[in-house]
Amino acid sequence: MPEHDESADDDRRETFTERMDRNWDELLQELRVTQTGAQILTGFLLTIPFQQRFGDLDAYQRDLYLVLVLLAVLATALIVAPVSLHRVLFRKRMKPELVDAGNVLARLGLAVLGLALAGSASFVFDVVLDRTAGLVVGAISLLVLTGCWWVVPHVLRARSDRDR
Repeated sequence: MPEHDESADDDRRETFTERMDRNWDELLQELRVTQTGAQILTGFLLTIPFQQRFGDLDAYQRDLYLVLVLLAVLATALIVAPVSLHRVLFRKRMKPELVDAGNVLARLGLAVLGLALAGSASFVFDVVLDRTAGLVVGAISLLVLTGCWWVVPHVLRARSDRDR
């Protein structure tokens, strides 16, 4: 019988290797969701220059658009990078390193994706309504994403740590 990882802070009876396999599987499930969203956003942004009204954008809108394309491509690259890592490290007995690196890349990818999402909302409202609406919607989007993706998880973690 394999030796179980007793250092874990939950009641699972699994070996270190089993824990790393489970952590990797959970990370992949999360990445499947974010990869699709990031790729759809990137694809959408890449089609905008081919629209008739693209020439009507002012300098601010064009600059914002180009920043958004860079953010969307960067987010996609960061979120897809763990797959590439897995291909390179496959069968090298480096699952803990893979899980750690994948976690960092996923977190960075989510942060960049959040900026791209908020910026995209800002861009659309700027083009459709006006600059003020774009800035307000962008700021609100950034606050909502920060709340949902960072504040709520940290509050839940703090509560859980306090209850233990």
